[in-house]
Amino acid sequence: MTPVIPVLEVDLGPGIRAFFTTRHGGRSGAPWDSLNLGLGVGDDAGTVRANRALVDQVAGGQVTFGTQVHGTDVVTVTARGLGAPPPEADALVAAAPGVPVGVYVADCVPVLLADPRARVVAVAHAGRPGVEHGVVPAVLEAVLAAGARLGDLRAVVGPAVCGECYEVPAELQERVAARVPAARSQTSWGTAALDLPRAVEVQLEAAGVRRVQRVHRCTRTDDTFFSHRRSSAAGTPAGRFAGVVTLV
Repeated sequence: MTPVIPVLEVDLGPGIRAFFTTRHGGRSGAPWDSLNLGLGVGDDAGTVRANRALVDQVAGGQVTFGTQVHGTDVVTVTARGLGAPPPEADALVAAAPGVPVGVYVADCVPVLLADPRARVVAVAHAGRPGVEHGVVPAVLEAVLAAGARLGDLRAVVGPAVCGECYEVPAELQERVAARVPAARSQTSWGTAALDLPRAVEVQLEAAGVRRVQRVHRCTRTDDTFFSHRRSSAAGTPAGRFAGVVTLV
């Protein structure tokens, strides 16, 4: 069956549906063009909800998102929807079939997790504060508490701004690298940078996750995806794309 919108499918094992949306296939006009999933970025709210409904169709049910605040809190989802407004959480865990969970991103790192044997899935939104303060270890702890086993756990590190494009002040680089050395990087033009996708990859591997896939696509340079940095440079608001995972 052809998806109602173009998505980047990833393999997290049998019985798992996992994908990343792109900026294409939706109803938003310029400058979002066109599958913007983010409210609060200037787009029409009705249009954004229509775009989210298209993602729900691909996921096979209403996708649950938390209110992301660049923190480390994790919420376990047992049924579709978390209420209005949803709780502040940058990671979600689900162990019930037909309960898709997702994260919104536009340069931060979307992380999808699944144990196809134990039937547990999870997502995490790993921006710079989340990487620095441990959202990945927090979601792993929650996934294991829900019944997943490290030996069966699989992870995908999704499209995000790469280490050659994420310029930061030198003092910020030093602070983050002091906690997460793998985050240290340098831009392609020779200044201090952070490599958040690589840092997340290393955090997963260090925790014992054996199967880690990396989507090597930089959101700043690949306009298939929304990018806060690229849009800011152009003086336009950035939309949001999503990473989604569900038990089917």
